Amino acid sequence: MKILFVADGRSPIALNWIKYWTKKDYEVFLVSTYPTTPDLTLSRVDFISVAFSQAKSTPKAGSRQKKSALWGAAALKLRMGIRHWLGPLTIPGAAMQLNELVAEIQPDIVHALRIPYEGMLAGMAKKLNKDFPPLLISVWGNDFTLHAPSTPLMEDYTRRALYVADALHADCHRDIHLAEEWDFDPSRPSIVLPGAGGIDQNVFYPPEGKSEPLVINPRGFRGYVRNDTFFNSIPLVLKERPDVKFVCPTMAGESQAEAWVQEFGVEESVELTPPLKREQLANTFQRAQVLVSPSTHDGTPNSLLEGMACGCFPIAGDLESIREWITPEVNGLLIDPSDEKELANAILRALDDDDLRKKAMEENQKIIAARAEYKHSMAQAETFYKSLI
Repeated sequence: MKILFVADGRSPIALNWIKYWTKKDYEVFLVSTYPTTPDLTLSRVDFISVAFSQAKSTPKAGSRQKKSALWGAAALKLRMGIRHWLGPLTIPGAAMQLNELVAEIQPDIVHALRIPYEGMLAGMAKKLNKDFPPLLISVWGNDFTLHAPSTPLMEDYTRRALYVADALHADCHRDIHLAEEWDFDPSRPSIVLPGAGGIDQNVFYPPEGKSEPLVINPRGFRGYVRNDTFFNSIPLVLKERPDVKFVCPTMAGESQAEAWVQEFGVEESVELTPPLKREQLANTFQRAQVLVSPSTHDGTPNSLLEGMACGCFPIAGDLESIREWITPEVNGLLIDPSDEKELANAILRALDDDDLRKKAMEENQKIIAARAEYKHSMAQAETFYKSLI
């Protein structure tokens, strides 16, 4: 079987999914929408720029890169807005490049990992090519709730992609239902699996005990994560529990995060780290008692599942997709992501209630094993691929 992935080749989520296929007896090809040299055994890697992706780079795990104020939260929203308005205009030309590669590689299946802009690119290529192989598109996180309705062109290209898609993969059931509203034919096959393929429980597992009052926010800076709420909640938590520490992976060098830390005078309580390698992140989750994810848009965040697998008590924004994984008062707490007092109270309750954390950990271990274990999930994906071919 020849598999052609259209993906952001820098993305840990995409790479974790693609990794499974490279260890099988398949020919695996990658068309990356960002310049990259992934550490995977691939038959071939090509780069096609779409939505100005050649202009963006990301620091590698373990590196420190000082970011100016240009890369603050406001700038991220501005950049996202520019891509939403102008990015779709780059798709037709990129689709012609993709079709040239499809003709050369002759894959048995094409899988686009997320809708903007990889699914849009593959969908346009399929529309222009009557000999295009079966197209599977993955829906990630906020593809429908944030990106698709943002501009008329984003709406149009989302509908085009789903109209021609032969099958759909989503990381939550909500998005399968939403896809039908965006012109996906419900008679076509679909599957719900974690976006990164699932959790490797040999890496992400709970320690024997957690004694440190440590809170982790693993979401980094994204336009839909209310880090303002998170940082505003920290002084409220410290007022009641001055012993609590906070760790924020991928926020080292973020000028806005550093400004908040200084503004609230919490330098001794907050650690901003560079991107962490997988084993380092797992170790940090294992140390933490509480995980916070104050997002306003989401599907199933991979970091949320990883933290749950490591025994973190999850506190997340109250979203329909998150309720597929968290039952309030049972295995986590859900909050208004714009309310720092509610977030602070949830953190304090979780830290103070050993019994609640213990019961949640036990429940979350069952959930991860049943619904998000990597090998089991990817075996389902493999069967799904073969049924499409």
